[in-house]
Order: sequence, then structure tokens, then C-alpha cells
Amino acid sequence: MARVAVLGAGSWGTALSIVLADNGHDVRLWTHRPEQAKKINNTKRNEQYLDTDIPASVIAYSDLKQAIQDAVAIVFVVPTKAIREVAKQLDQLVEPDTTIIHASKGIEPVTLKRVSQMISEELSEFTEEEIVVLSGPSHAEEVALRQPTTVTVSSIEPEHAKIAQDLFINESFRVYTSPDVIGIEFGGALKNIIALGAGISDGLGYGDNAKAALMTRGLAEIARLGTSLGANPLSFLGLPGVGDLIVTCTSAHSRNWRAGNLLGKGHKLDDVLEQMGMVVEGVRTVQAAYQFAKEQQVEMPITEGIFQLLFEDKSPKDIVGQLMNRSKRQEMDDLAQLLMERYSQ
Repeated sequence: MARVAVLGAGSWGTALSIVLADNGHDVRLWTHRPEQAKKINNTKRNEQYLDTDIPASVIAYSDLKQAIQDAVAIVFVVPTKAIREVAKQLDQLVEPDTTIIHASKGIEPVTLKRVSQMISEELSEFTEEEIVVLSGPSHAEEVALRQPTTVTVSSIEPEHAKIAQDLFINESFRVYTSPDVIGIEFGGALKNIIALGAGISDGLGYGDNAKAALMTRGLAEIARLGTSLGANPLSFLGLPGVGDLIVTCTSAHSRNWRAGNLLGKGHKLDDVLEQMGMVVEGVRTVQAAYQFAKEQQVEMPITEGIFQLLFEDKSPKDIVGQLMNRSKRQEMDDLAQLLMERYSQ
């Protein structure tokens, strides 16, 4: 049995706490809200985020120092916009031999940092090479019900990924390892943009043909940008790439799909975010990916269209017309060129 602190008591943090508890670990679930911690401990439920029972071995805390005391591993599951703030609080508290894992999916606008980079910048005793990322097709609602789920953990230092694999793997939660941190993080973050697009397509009343095209061309965009930044292109064919893309674009469990669906039906962004009541990571990631694409000179027409819809008040149908009337081209031209440039060096 290991003591593990999970930082973030939303749906995903709660689900991962359940996995760890099922594996016999002593789990500390941290929330910044004392009333939420009290309610979880009194009822063993977290109904605002996840309608399921929480094992007795999961204890909620609102005091960060108490939550991480004697923990061998700390799992970040807070929204991307809160990563730096929480890491700063943690910096003077965490022991240097602790395993740091994150299961948050996003990119920081302006700085364009991945989550592992943000954490390592704020934790003075930890390098980016030591941080572990956990990602893959994994709706919290299904994980909490112990339905079969597969994910990938990745770290530049393989022994850290192995520790995370051993902590989480069980008969319903299978965990693979990968050395490609860049690919795993970009796959997990960028698929949220395409999930917004899939929801918009469904909200407009389009059918399976449109969504299949959107997902396929969206995966090409993810691979183009990720490969240009050093990711292994094969990573995007794995669980945190095409696997996560499928599950996020095709399920009403996905808050990014739900937000997109409302946008496709004509709702404005501010109204959608208010209705959701939870963080929609894809909205923030669109800003970062749009900026990244400009800097890397990588074509991302779907991302650009969704950016225009969210922040420049273009209508969903205008964006569809814009995408459908692009100039003629071969399907794999740009990705093939990127691969040739990368592997000829």
C-alpha cells in the first residue's frame, strides 16, 4: 500500500482516486474548498461532479500540507489554468523523492507551455524529465464504474513512468508506458479542439460523414503540429491520440463535445460556459494551438475556424463553408513534408 495525494476533486480526480483505492492505496483527495472536502468525507460521494460511491480509503482534505504528508506520489488533476498556482503552493511542501504525475490536458496560452513544463518551472526540486503524464481515452464516469479503460503514462525518465504504471494498473484500468512525453501531452490537449468541432457539427444537425471527416482531418492537424514540435508521429495513432480523439468526439460524457453542441445550436460562448458549470479545456487550448500554429507555420484550418467562431464571432455555418471551399490539394501533402524534413536531418 502506498500513500498517494490526488490534487483536484473534480470528476477526473475523483475517478482516479477510486482506481488508486481499488488498488489498496491510502488516497488523499485534495480540494481547495473546505465545504467540498467535508461533504465528501461525510457522504463518501462527490455528486456535483461524479454520481458514484467513493471508497472509505479515500479521505478528502482542503489543507494541501496535510493532503501530501508522507505521500510517495502526487497526482495533479486540476484544470490547466490552476496548474501554476497549485504547483507554487506545493513547492515548499513536497519532498524531492516524491513521484509527480499529472493527468491534466491542455496548453498554456501566451507561453505555449505543456503541463509538465509548467509544473517543473514551479517546483524547484523537479525537472521536466522527472514529471509523468497520464493520458488516454478515459471518461471519468466509466472509470468510476470500473468499466474497461486503457491509458498511457509517459516520462522522459522511464523509471518514473513505471512507478505510475504500477500505482494505477488493475483489471479494469490498463496502463501502458511511452517515452514520448511531447506526443502524449499534445495528443491529449489538442483533441479537445476537435471535440468542440464534433459537437458543433452535431449541433448543426450534420451526420456521420461530416463528423468522420472532421475527426480524420483533425487528427492530421494534431499530428502536423505535434510532429513539428518534436513528437513521434506514431504516438498520435495510439491511445492518447486517435483513442482519446474518438472517445471525446463521440460521447455526451465529453464536456468539450457538449460545449460544441451548444455552440452549433446557436448559443454564445459565455452562455455555454455558464451552462456547463465546469472547465471546458478545449476553449483555452484553441487559443494556444492557434498561436502555436502561426509560430510553427503549420496549417490548422479546423483550429483556425473554431478560433474564429469562439473569439471573432463567426457563425458555425460560415466556418463549415470556409473549410469546405479550401483550395484543392492532396490529402497527405503537408504531413509527408514534415516527416521528410524531420527524418532527413
